[in-house]
Amino acid sequence: MRSKLVLAALLTFLTPSVFAQVAPAVKIGGLPIGIGGGLSDYDTDYGKNLRMLGLSAWGDYNIFHGVGLEVEGMSIFADRPSDLCPTDQKRTTICQMKQLSIKAGVIYKAPRFHGLQPYAKFLGGVGEIYFPTHDPSYTQDAFTTYGAGGGLEYKVWRNLAVRADYEYQFYEQYLGKNPLTPNGVTVGATYYLRGVHRHY
Repeated sequence: MRSKLVLAALLTFLTPSVFAQVAPAVKIGGLPIGIGGGLSDYDTDYGKNLRMLGLSAWGDYNIFHGVGLEVEGMSIFADRPSDLCPTDQKRTTICQMKQLSIKAGVIYKAPRFHGLQPYAKFLGGVGEIYFPTHDPSYTQDAFTTYGAGGGLEYKVWRNLAVRADYEYQFYEQYLGKNPLTPNGVTVGATYYLRGVHRHY
């Protein structure tokens, strides 16, 4: 991946502009990378009132024709359900709930239509869960994690696009054969380092 980034940078800065002056010239600058973040609202698949809030961050690297790589980090940590650790449950000595994941994989972005760009993705990585427990020696665990999803981006200004994303996650072999399946939506924005500028 590093060699592709270096090659892209060299091509960007060393390729001369050869355009007729009677028509608008087009200049493409920067690297084909998008960096973004947003607020996540997820069903944690743990307990009765399942929803919690958190933050997500991602980076996209376009390879060709809409196919690219995405790296995503997520932390679901806020607005923990109050009945997850009831006050009368005296055995619970550590009352917590947090889900963290970092994943990487493939993303495909369809051509834009009236500013809207749909995309689909499949990612894999590691997920870590901090859970309520009465055993101080076992308060968290990590699992192989996959995420499948997609969404829409809408270009709002030059290199900036807002994003609405849905993702369904699989935590493999969580407490047995059945996977844990957190899923939810993330709303945020992506800033692209590559921009297209027309000049005369």
